[in-house]
Amino acid sequence: MSGARPEGPSKTQRKREADALQALGEELAGLPVETLQGLGLPERLQQALEELGRITAHEARRRQRQFIGRLMRHVDPAPLQAFIEARKRPTREAARLFRATERWRDRLLAEGKPALGAFLAEYPGADEAVLAETLAAAQQGRSGAPRRLFRMLKDIVDQGAAQGRSPPGPALLE
Repeated sequence: MSGARPEGPSKTQRKREADALQALGEELAGLPVETLQGLGLPERLQQALEELGRITAHEARRRQRQFIGRLMRHVDPAPLQAFIEARKRPTREAARLFRATERWRDRLLAEGKPALGAFLAEYPGADEAVLAETLAAAQQGRSGAPRRLFRMLKDIVDQGAAQGRSPPGPALLE
């Protein structure tokens, strides 16, 4: 042995790749059977993914994930990863809009009318009178008013996003 490094990826890199394939396989296993069938996966891999969903024992699931990882070596993971990411996008967008709504609610409750003016400038279609009344009730601590305010804001922010208006980032809301 001369100490020369072998060609190809290191053992650590191969382990990382195997773990990534197993994780991708686990995400695929969480998809409905009809969706899996539409992906054009090799039959043996598809069966292994379906089987993973039925296994409940921890050690058996671990072995099945490893088996799926080995089968995934023969499949191009890039389109599958892109498919999984595309399915997650709406959820991420909804979470982003929810956080924006929370920031607006917190700002409105803390600042009152000045924040209401900023909100109305960002969402000009909102009903100022109804928002001002609900905000005042929420600031006074009336029962259910903070929840009503949040729902109103969420509807407005969601409608704005549907029209292509993006909520401002955290720096603009502070």
